Amino acid sequence: MPNSHPSCTPPRDLYLVVVAGAILLLVTHGLGRFIYTPLLPYLVDDGQITAGQGAAVATWNYLGYLLGALLAIRWHTISHIRMLLPASLAVHLLTTLAMTQTDHLGAMSTARLFNGIANGVVFVQAPALILEWLVLRNRATLSGHLYIGVGLGLLVSSGLVSSSAHWLEGTERWWPAVVLSIPLAWWATARLLRLGVPVRAQSDGETPPGKSPLFDRASVPLFLSYAGAGLGYILPMTFLPLLAKDQLPADHWLLDGAWFLAAVATILSPSIWNYLGAKIGDLPALRMNFVVQLAGVLAAVILPGALGLAVCAALVGSTFVGTVMLTQRIGRALHPHQGPRLSAAMVSVYGFTQMAGPWLTKQWLEAGGTLTTAFGIGVVALALGAVFAFFVPLPGGAGRTDR
Repeated sequence: MPNSHPSCTPPRDLYLVVVAGAILLLVTHGLGRFIYTPLLPYLVDDGQITAGQGAAVATWNYLGYLLGALLAIRWHTISHIRMLLPASLAVHLLTTLAMTQTDHLGAMSTARLFNGIANGVVFVQAPALILEWLVLRNRATLSGHLYIGVGLGLLVSSGLVSSSAHWLEGTERWWPAVVLSIPLAWWATARLLRLGVPVRAQSDGETPPGKSPLFDRASVPLFLSYAGAGLGYILPMTFLPLLAKDQLPADHWLLDGAWFLAAVATILSPSIWNYLGAKIGDLPALRMNFVVQLAGVLAAVILPGALGLAVCAALVGSTFVGTVMLTQRIGRALHPHQGPRLSAAMVSVYGFTQMAGPWLTKQWLEAGGTLTTAFGIGVVALALGAVFAFFVPLPGGAGRTDR
């Protein structure tokens, strides 16, 4: 049972918990949030929305993600997580179902707003709960594997959209995500709600976690670095298939293949960066991660066409989950007493810059810019994020957090 004493938790239970977390990220990130990316070109072709309206709808979803992360800062205890996690999964299911029922722009934006709120809560609370549970068992590095769910979600969303493209239209295109989400969300939520994570006892004179500062000389550079990562990755992860549609002929394999390539790379990402974090330390690995991710977004700007799209998909797909995983672990190593609250604060910063990405793209397109040149925003953001990463102090234990 997952509730067994930390010293005698069977390996099977350890991995089932990680699998449950991965499934929740698959459902909320892959089938809730990022399925919108491969759907967007089809929704535009169906005449349901324009590219500019699509960017606006995406912005509402990212605003919701930010609000969800802020909610997770306010309600960050284990008892709060046990209430908010199942409620958020229910909101995900209802708002995805709502997308099958309307093509009204306002209704779509509202549904995506609340879907983003649910996604933000789950993306903070499920990994935070699992990380705390694993830390008690000295197995924190296993937490990286739950982010495989993001890559699998991208792959599943790509398959659902492309396989149903010729027999569904408009609002109908959301039905596969609804049908698949229900059983997956049910099983994974039930599994995580069984976890026993005790409330951390306070030492004499210790500041309560909810009262201690989130921002100090150690954490501020990490927050700023994470902000750059959020704005940098979100442009290709929102508009890559649409960019392929703009740049490539109608029968090119990368029209659907770019998102598929990004998905496969994302599946490999947690293992790659888990290994590098264990080998050289999480902080050096994070700095390397920024350089690779920056090269990916830059490729889409300076190499327009199939080569640039493929390089962007592969490099961004193989890094952005690693950025999340490494940053969360570094943050906890810098402030181990903060736990889920610090995780929620970092995701809030990440969410704010993600929200800014589609909004800035919309302004750029309406001012006469192109989608290709809009990716330059991501290049600048990632460059700044990389610079700030070099100002983050090395946590104790040479940057490793498995303690």
